[in-house]
Amino acid sequence: MAGSVGMKQPPRLIDATASKVCSFGRLPGRFVDATHSQDDRAQQPAAVPFAEALRFWLKLGFISFGGPAGQIAIMHQELVERRRWISERRFLHALNYCMVLPGPEAQQLATYIGWLMHRARGGIVAGALFVLPSLAILIALSWIYIAFGEMPLVAGLFYGIKPAVTAIVVQAAHRIGSRALKNRVLWTLAALSLVAIFVLNTPFPAIVAAAALIGYIGGRVAPDKFKTGSGHQGELASYGRALIDDDTPTPDFARFGWRRMAKVLCIGGALWALPMGLLAAVHGWEHTLTQMGWFFTKAALMTFGGAYAVLPYVYQGAVEHHHWLTPTQMIDGLALGETTPGPLIMVVTFVGFIGGYVKAVFGPDSLFLAGAVAATLVTWFTFLPSFVFIFAGGPLVETTHNDLKFTAPLTAITAAVVGVILNLALFFGYHVLWPGGFAGRFDWVSGAIAAAAALALFRYKRNVIEVIAACALLGLLVKTLLT
Repeated sequence: MAGSVGMKQPPRLIDATASKVCSFGRLPGRFVDATHSQDDRAQQPAAVPFAEALRFWLKLGFISFGGPAGQIAIMHQELVERRRWISERRFLHALNYCMVLPGPEAQQLATYIGWLMHRARGGIVAGALFVLPSLAILIALSWIYIAFGEMPLVAGLFYGIKPAVTAIVVQAAHRIGSRALKNRVLWTLAALSLVAIFVLNTPFPAIVAAAALIGYIGGRVAPDKFKTGSGHQGELASYGRALIDDDTPTPDFARFGWRRMAKVLCIGGALWALPMGLLAAVHGWEHTLTQMGWFFTKAALMTFGGAYAVLPYVYQGAVEHHHWLTPTQMIDGLALGETTPGPLIMVVTFVGFIGGYVKAVFGPDSLFLAGAVAATLVTWFTFLPSFVFIFAGGPLVETTHNDLKFTAPLTAITAAVVGVILNLALFFGYHVLWPGGFAGRFDWVSGAIAAAAALALFRYKRNVIEVIAACALLGLLVKTLLT
């Protein structure tokens, strides 16, 4: 899940249709070219049975390491180059508009391609299987962490992991900033957001709203300062005819229509309201599970810019306001999220498990059940909006890619997020390097591990999993020698 930290920027949409006009026949779940020669059709991959696609999406859920960049690269290699289920241009077409939506772009891309191949059931299977393996793995790891975290072995490993995570968050701010901060206006916006959250303790949603307003006005007053470059363009490779090829038109079920959009929104709203209503009716609005559902619904709508962009909001709510976990546990949870398959935003699963376990929402005799249920609920409310955005909003968002009124606010939000992430790095560094507060002693060993991790990430370009593994072993060695 870790590796490259991708920042959602709204790149220019690549036209996915050929200039010539073709007539195509369409069968459910497949695309048939009616104008190509018999030889061309012979080279085109056969229609993909739903069961075969299901097996692939399940496999992808277990191997989707490497952060959004790594996950997208895996899908490109498998779907574009090897299996030829979708062409290069159509793959980029899908990716470009998924990146405009809030939520994890790699999971949304899988949902989109699955939907385009096998309608709604294909999208649901592809998107759900991108998440479910990570959910099961993180529930197991979270239980081991909370139940056995005081054991010398586990404590030693996390002693080394914590400073590594601090360096990883600094790297995230650097990578995002190097892409997003293209002029003094955006640099100033990033600095103001840092001051707002670090000094004034301004809530993250307020920072996002202010940045969006500044971007909207700036896009009209000084449009050159808020333009975004294309994110995924370049010379397109050809890997032969694909099942969903460049000149394959969008099928009828994937075209925008107000009635279809209203239907999806109603279904999505019901899937949200039913569990929220049951939680509120059974446990009350102030109960931990109900508040988790409401809080992570809001968090899901704030994930413009990837998981690192919303982590400060999750921290403010889960640690400072609701006290579902401690700052140290939040750092440890981020480390676990970085080293498991699936989107990095799956760190919310850890937050949910620890919160449900610590709050003992089902009583002291059912701690694991409490954690598992809370983790599952949190994951449901976090990812449900992503499916709704793809099924209902995707075609609508597609029409706004080159509209500066839409992209300028996102550019400003991206710049503001850089300052917010830097604040997160400062806060993690404070808790790791001064575990007893500034009045206590500076932890020189943790400082040395953090510096080594930063050197490995910035100078030697090592991937995140390697850095975390090395620092974990180093922390275990230090703890063993000191005890």
